[in-house]
Amino acid sequence: MFTVADLMTVNPYTLSETHTLFDAQALMNREEIRHIPILNTSGQLCGVVSQRDILAAQHSQLEGPCSDPQTLYNTPLRSVMSEHYMTVTPHASLKQAALYMQRHKIGCLPVVKGTSVVGIITDSDFVTIAINLLELQEESEPLGAEEDTLSEESRY
Repeated sequence: MFTVADLMTVNPYTLSETHTLFDAQALMNREEIRHIPILNTSGQLCGVVSQRDILAAQHSQLEGPCSDPQTLYNTPLRSVMSEHYMTVTPHASLKQAALYMQRHKIGCLPVVKGTSVVGIITDSDFVTIAINLLELQEESEPLGAEEDTLSEESRY
């Protein structure tokens, strides 16, 4: 049985609840990630910020009274982070984690051991598994099977 530990990203990037939207967006852009666990002053998980949270904050600012964009980017993460999150342990079943994420339409699960964040597993990790399984399936198929279904025609 595969576990979350087999697939998770170890030691994920984290920010504190006092970091700003600007900090989160900069980290996401630089590291090409979409989810950041947020830690309190004791170093314990207290929330998660996703790329969607940042976009929602920007959108709400656009709908509100016109103000300085700098104000938005100086907003502390504690005011936009999701405080309703689920965690998983490293030894949890990979299938159970995937089913939970699908059922609840969430993009990540912080992985905790005790009170420490030790990893993160995301929907992108499961796409990677699917691609690897498809590649294995293609390797086991007889040659030429793929040619029957692909066409080089362009439709513009």
